[in-house]
Amino acid sequence: MNETPTSAELRNSLVDEMILNTVDLTPAVERALRTVSREAYLPGIDLQDAYVDKAVTIKENPNGPLALSCASVPSVVAMMLVQLDVQPGDNILEVGAGTGYNAALLAELTGALGRVTSIDIDSDVAVHARTMLNRSGYERVQVIERDGLVGAPENAPYDRMLAAVGLWDMPTAWWEQLRDGGRLVLPLRWRGQTRSVALTRRGNSLVSDDMALCGFVPIIGQDGERTVALNADDTIRVHYDEDQTVDVDALSASLRDTQGIEALSEQRIGGEESFDGVWLRATADDDRVCRLEATPAALDQELILRPAIPGRSPLLVDGGSLAYLIVRREGAHPERPFRLGAAAYGPRAVDLAQDLIAHIEAWGNARTSVPRLTITPAKTDEPTAGHVISKPESRLTLTY
Repeated sequence: MNETPTSAELRNSLVDEMILNTVDLTPAVERALRTVSREAYLPGIDLQDAYVDKAVTIKENPNGPLALSCASVPSVVAMMLVQLDVQPGDNILEVGAGTGYNAALLAELTGALGRVTSIDIDSDVAVHARTMLNRSGYERVQVIERDGLVGAPENAPYDRMLAAVGLWDMPTAWWEQLRDGGRLVLPLRWRGQTRSVALTRRGNSLVSDDMALCGFVPIIGQDGERTVALNADDTIRVHYDEDQTVDVDALSASLRDTQGIEALSEQRIGGEESFDGVWLRATADDDRVCRLEATPAALDQELILRPAIPGRSPLLVDGGSLAYLIVRREGAHPERPFRLGAAAYGPRAVDLAQDLIAHIEAWGNARTSVPRLTITPAKTDEPTAGHVISKPESRLTLTY
């Protein structure tokens, strides 16, 4: 007779699964994950569902497709905690309280001599987190209903800051709240993709030493990304940053009136092999990079050649021309049966396709390489070497 697994058994099984799937846990993070009960922060959810490596929505958004708040994917939580490198006794600020689970993990990591402040703009979310933390014995965590962009200066300076919401820009208010030498981990979005970036403050610069692909509910109050439809049915969309120029009419005409072309690179991948690094590589020297979204309806009607990932594929836009990433099965290569390439439309389709292929080849020559990201305040006069992306409150500089 099969017995129902206990919370501890499920918790340990999930951590074992992370390790098996090459999530590189530190001993401290592993211990915290095996200690804190995730189901305690998700009342009403089935016990076994609490230990599936998936996000759980805790508050829907009546005004959009993305949730207002959710419990993040456990393996992503673990990855970001490893990036944060919490030390015993640290003073920590968490932006985005969520369920309270992450704050409990932070409390375990920093210990009884440390301090954790968790803030959230949504009163319901803040109350939920406070209630669950109290029930679980983490009364020492301070939960504040507060706009995350403001931070919590009353408890600063912080040794560690963690954003559990997606950021499009580095808030000016955060600079003085992180001590020099302190560490910040945030899901940062630029050119349509989001990376969890681990940075250390060095004077007036934040310098990265790690980044990983992720996706998070965006913080309320930042709206630097734009979305436009390229057809009347709104089934093909371009997402771009406010500093970029997108000629919607010209692009729409090219999709409607010109024949798409395909060109393949020399880079092959296996069925489970990630190729998101192509996107990251392209952003390091090309300001034409955006995101293409093609809905299932667009694909069913064959309005567009199939993108690599229909919902989110890197895209180059230049006037009335566009080129985006594709994946095509080609040849008898059992280990890497797919080739990466470009589909393109418009008067400069051939040239733009080759530009995208150049990014693919650059990625293929160093597939695990990631750029160094340096963030400085927007008004800084300090020179930086590399490709610069300017935002209202900060300046991003990428170098390989």
